[in-house]
Amino acid sequence: MNQQNSYRETIPPVPEGVSRPLLSVMIPTYNCAHYLRETLASVLAQDPGPEVMQIEVVDDYSTKDDPKVVVEELGKGRVGFYRQPQNGGHIKNFQTCLERSRGKLVHLLHGDDCVRHGFYEKLQRAFEEKPEIGAAFCRQIHIDEHSHWQHISWLEQQESGVLNNWVERIAVQQRIQTPSIVVRRDVYEKLGGFDRRIRYWGEDWEMWVRIAAQYPVWYEVEPLALYRIGSVSLSGRSVRTGENIQDFRTAIGIVKNYLPQDSADSLSKQALENYAFYALNEAKKLAGHGDTTAAMNQIREALRCCSSLKVIRPALKLRARLLYRQFFRQVKQQAV
Repeated sequence: MNQQNSYRETIPPVPEGVSRPLLSVMIPTYNCAHYLRETLASVLAQDPGPEVMQIEVVDDYSTKDDPKVVVEELGKGRVGFYRQPQNGGHIKNFQTCLERSRGKLVHLLHGDDCVRHGFYEKLQRAFEEKPEIGAAFCRQIHIDEHSHWQHISWLEQQESGVLNNWVERIAVQQRIQTPSIVVRRDVYEKLGGFDRRIRYWGEDWEMWVRIAAQYPVWYEVEPLALYRIGSVSLSGRSVRTGENIQDFRTAIGIVKNYLPQDSADSLSKQALENYAFYALNEAKKLAGHGDTTAAMNQIREALRCCSSLKVIRPALKLRARLLYRQFFRQVKQQAV
């Protein structure tokens, strides 16, 4: 086993004699039962029947709610449920989802995300038209905690079809959210599960680059997946400490090994610069909410990503503004 594979669990093939539907919709959950109703309803509205689609919720030992109640209420026996014996973290829960999947195609759908009508029909058609593809994904709509649309992901190309030069594009920036992509199960069997070196952020991005490096990928232009932002994610603590950007740096180092040798350095450099700007944007948001410590952590990680003047100048300017604000806040408190 090489060093890369030692950080990934294998995905064993489905045993002989087990019924194989076309598609497995695997729904990982953790303390998000209040969103799960919407998630399950969006899947069940497109349910072609158990012969074609496996639907199962895999719960990472939720402590604040009981997703099994929601599954029984909405699923009425149609939706499977598995509860982890203890909380193992989201990557372990993803692994369990992949291991328990029986379909030839696998859709990981977070328990707080949704799909729109036509998602399964259109992505299934992609695999029928181009069976050599390793994955197919669609444009994504980002929604808030109230399910209101916030924005739509950028248009990768004008028409649906196999993407050109996709590995070079996905290698420099996350362009796919998990609920929007369906992957052939045998691709997971070949490439392994999600990488454990990435703790909170970027484990999905690393996987999509890994797939793109070895398989053609299909893109559906219609936005058919709903990705929830600002909900019950792991983002709060990791953003405040800067661990989110640390994870992306780790992912960039891993991803570099998948890229063409003649462009790996330049693509990795571009990725680091992109995430430096991402960190600075996060710092501005945090500063706007008065969280100076968290903003400083994001600035620190931005500078660790990239030392170009394009990053250094805005980073130092923002840092100076925060220090100035902090100083006068302290002076004002002392005066009182």
